[in-house]
Amino acid sequence: MRRFALIASAVLLAFAGTAQARDTPVHLPLQELLDSQIAKDAGIDGSVKFYLAGQSVNVLQRMGEDVTNKKTNAANKSDEDACRWVALSALKALQDGAKSRGANAVVDIVSYYKKNEFKSATEYECYAGAILAGVALKGTYAKVGAAKPAAEPKRRGR
Repeated sequence: MRRFALIASAVLLAFAGTAQARDTPVHLPLQELLDSQIAKDAGIDGSVKFYLAGQSVNVLQRMGEDVTNKKTNAANKSDEDACRWVALSALKALQDGAKSRGANAVVDIVSYYKKNEFKSATEYECYAGAILAGVALKGTYAKVGAAKPAAEPKRRGR
C-alpha cells in the first residue's frame, strides 16, 4: 500500500509540474505602457527615453549595452497585468543604468527572453505563466539629440 501511495504521489507531482509550466508569449505596446499612470507610479520619470529597435532616433553617442531579466508573481493577475508590471521593473532597471552612465536614452531595445531576440518597433515581449511572468530586455545606453528634421526639397525658380 505504501508503495502505491508513493507511485501515485510521483505521478500527481509530474502532472502538476506540467500543468503549471505554461509559458505563453504576450506582446504589448511599449509606448502605451510608458504613457500610463502606473509607469509614473513605478518611477519611470521621463528623464530617460526608451526606443525599440527599428524606431528612428538621433544617436549622438553609444555608451554600452545591457540586458535586464525580470520576473514577477503572476498568480491571480491577468497575463497583461503581470506583463505590464514586470516590464516596468525591467524598464526601471534600464533607466537606472542609463542615469548611472550619464545616458539620456536606451536605444535598439529588443526583447531577449531566454536569449531569443524579438524585435518590434512598437511592442515588447513577455512570457506569462500560472505562477510567474518574465520580461528580458536588451538595449544600448546612449546620448540622443532631437530628431533630425526632414530635409526640405529644394525649390526651383520659375
